[in-house]
Amino acid sequence: MDDTSAVFPRKIHWESQGTSRIPFMAYTEADQHRQELERFFYRKHWSYVGLEAEIPQVGDFKRTVVGERSVIMVRDAEDSISVVENVCAHRGMQFCRERHGNRKDGGFTCPYHQWNYTLTGDLQGVPFRRGVKQDGKVNGGMPADFKTADHGLNKLKVARRGGVVFASFDPEVESLEDFMGPEILGYFDRLFNGRKLTILGYNRQRIPGNWKLMQENIKDPYHPGLLHTWFVTFGLWRADNKSELKMDRHHRHAAMISTRGASGKADQVTQVSSFKESMKLNDDRFLDIVPEPWWGGPTAVMMTLFPSVILQQQVNSVSTRHIQPSGPGAFDFVWTHFGFEDDTEAMTQRRLRQANLFGPAGFVSADDGEVIELSQKGFEQKPFHRTLAELGGREVGDTDHMVTETLIRGMYEYWRKVMEA
Repeated sequence: MDDTSAVFPRKIHWESQGTSRIPFMAYTEADQHRQELERFFYRKHWSYVGLEAEIPQVGDFKRTVVGERSVIMVRDAEDSISVVENVCAHRGMQFCRERHGNRKDGGFTCPYHQWNYTLTGDLQGVPFRRGVKQDGKVNGGMPADFKTADHGLNKLKVARRGGVVFASFDPEVESLEDFMGPEILGYFDRLFNGRKLTILGYNRQRIPGNWKLMQENIKDPYHPGLLHTWFVTFGLWRADNKSELKMDRHHRHAAMISTRGASGKADQVTQVSSFKESMKLNDDRFLDIVPEPWWGGPTAVMMTLFPSVILQQQVNSVSTRHIQPSGPGAFDFVWTHFGFEDDTEAMTQRRLRQANLFGPAGFVSADDGEVIELSQKGFEQKPFHRTLAELGGREVGDTDHMVTETLIRGMYEYWRKVMEA
């Protein structure tokens, strides 16, 4: 593997039919990245686009992405949501620049030539369509056979469940429920159980690493008790917690389920440099954890819906984390922190305090952004090499513990099948 005569291989090479040794080239190649976008984001998959609570009023919109294509999620009627591509049908301009706003009056207008669209993306206005009268004649105008109905915005297929909105460019995509599968759908419904959501705030960061690394990070229950001082010291997530790992039948989606154990010193799991026995909080309210009836036992469930989103419940902090690729070597990571309409003010404040663990400068998540950046640098430096994901063996399957990398192996089993690699 360290043969320097092939530092820059021409194509990706897997050592075996398994997925426990992942080539560094899986994270670095531009042509391969475009193929990933085509096969995972633009065909046969649902992508997360937002929460219904972000657009509560008719005309409210949110600009976001599916893969690397800019789209707009808009409430076009009281109980109807559309997702349209942010590309004008005239000359191809990305016409919407605001991240959030309201277009109840007038719909969407492209600033270049003022083509105007309804909230559902239908073309309704074309300046000078019938020409301009001058000196007794009509100059210009669109051809007689021009029809506005033929030139609307590209409309995506939309699915909604529990206040969460997904979209797909593929009109033949399977149902959202079939896409998730029954095991993962059960954990999705545990979090999004029909209660109305309220938006608490956003974090946004650019991470200089391949987008799949964030999927891997949340399919890796092994690292939190080693990398994250906060988790291992205060017992929120460490190897001796009661836990389960679940996957859908394709092994693309996963749920890591954990129940908080004791904090403080313990044999084996705290004999790591990240454990700080003397570390104390200046404000104990960060660990003011109140069990909620809907938890049903576990204190944390981290779900990865491949390819686009992570759904987080870490004690009282709940959020979505949207993965937005930007070439093979970077992605934007957008956190939407939320609560529930029936939360007390005390619970809302608790959720906000605990959100400090997460986000770009979070007590925990700052570590993840840094290790992903440094991993990407390693991949680009040594593209002929490979990672080793063999903790817990080389097979793929659900487990009742977190001392394993099986979820990562499962994801790449699916990746190899779809990418034909």
